[in-house]
Amino acid sequence: MTTTFPLLHHQLLNASTEPSGTPLLLLHGLFGSADNWGGIARYFAQKRSVISVDLRNHGRSPHHESQTYAEMAADVLAVCDHLNLAKVYVLGHSLGGKVAMQFAMQWPQRVSKLMVVDMAMRAYADVHTPLIDAMLAVDLHQCASRGDVDKALAPAIPNLMVRQFLLTNLHKVDDRLQWRLNLAALKANYGQLQSALLPPVATGLTMPSLFIRGERSDYVNAQDMHTISQHFTQARFVSLPTDHWVHAEQPQLFIQAVDAFLA
Repeated sequence: MTTTFPLLHHQLLNASTEPSGTPLLLLHGLFGSADNWGGIARYFAQKRSVISVDLRNHGRSPHHESQTYAEMAADVLAVCDHLNLAKVYVLGHSLGGKVAMQFAMQWPQRVSKLMVVDMAMRAYADVHTPLIDAMLAVDLHQCASRGDVDKALAPAIPNLMVRQFLLTNLHKVDDRLQWRLNLAALKANYGQLQSALLPPVATGLTMPSLFIRGERSDYVNAQDMHTISQHFTQARFVSLPTDHWVHAEQPQLFIQAVDAFLA
């Protein structure tokens, strides 16, 4: 017996003007949401429809106790089917980059071009469980404001920029602060999110693919690029002078790289 997962929340930009060109689908990273793409999404919406998705257990999308890459790729397919999108450009950062690769591997006929930002196919070490535990440990009933939550997080998460990013997930329900993130599910499924992708196809995929990495990031190394090239045979690699948040740190260089690839 199978169950149907509720459709992901998604933002559709510029659809009413019927722009020309293949639609662009944006997938955010862990602890993120569609809102993270901000000006990047608005820029590309000048030329084509842009669909920015909240992955399951993130943003305004439904919560679910299970979260595998195959399930998240199927969620993305459901959004494409709902919007009658036969083929899309897919652009994903970090966790969203792995989802983008999984989607391309499972449904290559639906991907016109693939773009992955600072993410490889391999398994990664656990660096996020302490952040999840810190958020779970905050008693939101004792917090009247975002500042109160920030103070509560500070001892466990001294990095202000990291805290500010996590705090974008707070919202108010009946005048009480809540996390939009399904923290319990993210903690329970973190082993799945760490894991390597297991390609379901025996041969390499030939859709044009762009992999953008941060020069100061350790997420994509030389061995990763070799592995990626074996599975995505038309892969191109671009390095930008950033850490992991490539599109936030160098938005203009990022836009130029994506624009050139899509052209």
